[in-house]
Amino acid sequence: MACTSCSTSDGGSPKGCKNNGTCGTDSCNKLTVFDWLSNMSLPNGQAPFDCVEVRFKNGRKEFYRNTEKLTLSMGDIVATVASPGHDIGIVTLTGELVKIQMKKKGANYNGNEIPKIYRKASQKDIDIWSAAREKEEPMKVRARELAIAQKLEMKISDIEFQGDGSKATFYYTANDRVDFRMLIKDFAKEFSTRVEMKQVGFRQEAARLGGIGSCGRELCCSTWLTDFRSVNTSAARYQQLSLNPQKLAGQCGKLKCCLNYELDTYMDALKGFPDFETKLVTEKGDAICQKQDIFKGLMWFAYTNNFANWHVLKIEKVQEIIAENKLKNKVSALEDYAIEIVQETEKDFNNAMGQESLTRFDQPKKSKRNNKKPRKAGENAIAAAPKKAADNKIVPNNKKPAHKKPANQNDKKPAAGPAAPAPARKPIIITKNESKK
Repeated sequence: MACTSCSTSDGGSPKGCKNNGTCGTDSCNKLTVFDWLSNMSLPNGQAPFDCVEVRFKNGRKEFYRNTEKLTLSMGDIVATVASPGHDIGIVTLTGELVKIQMKKKGANYNGNEIPKIYRKASQKDIDIWSAAREKEEPMKVRARELAIAQKLEMKISDIEFQGDGSKATFYYTANDRVDFRMLIKDFAKEFSTRVEMKQVGFRQEAARLGGIGSCGRELCCSTWLTDFRSVNTSAARYQQLSLNPQKLAGQCGKLKCCLNYELDTYMDALKGFPDFETKLVTEKGDAICQKQDIFKGLMWFAYTNNFANWHVLKIEKVQEIIAENKLKNKVSALEDYAIEIVQETEKDFNNAMGQESLTRFDQPKKSKRNNKKPRKAGENAIAAAPKKAADNKIVPNNKKPAHKKPANQNDKKPAAGPAAPAPARKPIIITKNESKK
C-alpha cells in the first residue's frame, strides 16, 4: 500500500519521499480510510456528495464543503477557510463515504456551518506552507525554554502552523489549570506571529505524536483508533492481570486502551462462575477460593485452617456444594469433589518456515567453567621446563638417573614426628641419544 515515491530503488536502498506522511496517494498517512467506492460510478442523475475530508498535521481531519464544484480526488492539496486567512491541507476522502464519516463524527452535513474550500493550492501556497512547517521544530525547542523560564507546570508537545503562516497553534499538556497569559506575550514577541494555545489530554498527545508500543506495533491511537473509551483497573482484575502500573500503562502514562479489547470475552466467560468471595462449608472446615481459570472452568479452594493445600474443582461441582450449603447441609470434604490436573507434555515446535524457535532465549546458558583444579604457581613452570630443554642439556655419564623404588608392603613406616623440610632437587633431564647403563 505504500506510494511509489516511498518504494525502494533498484539498488535496494529506500528512496525516501520525505513527505513525512503527506504522500500523494495518501497511503502512508495515519488514520486513513480506504475508499472502497472509488471504482464505482454513481447512478444516472445523481450528483456526487459535495463535502470532502481534509487532513492536516498529525492526523487532524476536518470536513469542508466543495461549493466551487472543484474536481477533487484523494491526495489533492487545497486551500480552505481559516480564521484568519486560509489553511492548507490534503484531501483524504471524497464521495459517499464522507457522509458516513460525518455521521460517525456527529457532524451535520445538511447545515450551513460547514466551512468551504477556496481553491486548489498553487505553487506559491505550497512554498509558504512548506517554509512554515520547517520552522516548527526549532520553535518548539525555544517555546519549551520560555515555559521553563516562567516555571509553568506544562509541556509544549507540538506546534502547528497555519497554511499561510499567519498563526501558530501551540498544543500543550498539563495536570492542572495554567495561567499562560505572560507566556503568550513572550511567544508573540519572540516568534512575531499570532499565537493560539490549545490544551490536549495525554492520550490525544500520544495520538498526535505517535510511537511504538510495548507490543512492538505502532500505537493504536495514532493508526486506527479514533475514540478514547475510559479504562479502569477493573478491566485488569477481570482478566486476572497483575496490577503493575509499569506494565499496564502505555506511552501516554495512562492505562492501555487494549485492556478493553478482550474484556467482553472475559465478562461472558465469567457469567457462569460463582462469586470469587464464595465460601464453601464442609465438615472439615470452611474453604475459600484462591484462584480461577476462566476458560477451563476451574476453581482452586483451600481450607481456612490449611492454606498450603489447594483443591481443584470444576464450577459444576462448586455450584453443587453451594446448593447444599443453601439447604444448610455440609458436604463431607472437598477431596470428594476435587479432580487431578494432568500436566500436558510439551509439544515440539514445528519449524515449517525455517525460522528460529521463539523460546530459544528461555533456556539457561551452559556454564563454560572448567571443573579441573587449578595447578599451583610453581608446578606449570617445572613441568614445562624438561620438554623445552630436552634436546639441549646432557646428563654426565657417571651419573645415573634416579628411579623410584617400587613400594614394598614390608617396609616399615618411620615414626610419627615433625616432618623435616625436604631439600630442593633440580630436575634431571635425559637426552634422547643417551643409552641407559
